[in-house]
Amino acid sequence: MKNILAIDTATEACSVALMLNSGTAEQVIFERFELCPQQHSQRLLPMVDELLSEAQVTLKSLDMLAFGRGPGSFTGVRIATGMIQGLAFGTQLPVVGVSTLAAMAQQALEEQQQHHVAAAIDARMDEVYLGCYQHADGLMVPVTQEQVLPPSQAIETLEQGGAHWYGVGTGWGAYPALNQFRKTESVAQILYPRARYMLPLAIAAFARGEAVTAAKAEPVYLRDKVTWKKLPGR
Repeated sequence: MKNILAIDTATEACSVALMLNSGTAEQVIFERFELCPQQHSQRLLPMVDELLSEAQVTLKSLDMLAFGRGPGSFTGVRIATGMIQGLAFGTQLPVVGVSTLAAMAQQALEEQQQHHVAAAIDARMDEVYLGCYQHADGLMVPVTQEQVLPPSQAIETLEQGGAHWYGVGTGWGAYPALNQFRKTESVAQILYPRARYMLPLAIAAFARGEAVTAAKAEPVYLRDKVTWKKLPGR
């Protein structure tokens, strides 16, 4: 996989990354990252255009598209999903969804060389999106199922890990009780997912055969899944 565009708007951040590979061992990555709450729909497409212009490539010269599939803000995840579908429909490029929690864990691996990472995003309504990851062959892989939980249950999940975690995401600041299981050096290091760190995860997902067409690109709403499970007869 040579040329990939990734986007993410699942949190307060709006992020776009473009990876180009000329066929040599070297890869060039262009990226944009902004904290722009409630402005994702206005900023996302201009950021994509800026990167394509800077790299002097077109969408049709890419090999794959990737997007932050969630969990995160309902509106934000929908914006990224709708945008990636629009780009993919026009180019017929394959699409891969990447977990926003896993992307933050991947950033902790690449920037901080952390091999055991817990990603927690404030889900509002006194809940947190939580996923725990460990290093395997250059990627962060899940060791727990991604969940939306009240802080008390999140504490139980973290405790079962048997060690202090390198914590990333906004959930730690929103629910201080979680911090008893967090390494102190991780405080305020990585708060939001960046599209740049979705790239290696997207490549791995493509290799596993997880790419889909535009029409089948779907967001992940952990809270919705929990609600459906509680419905009678489901």
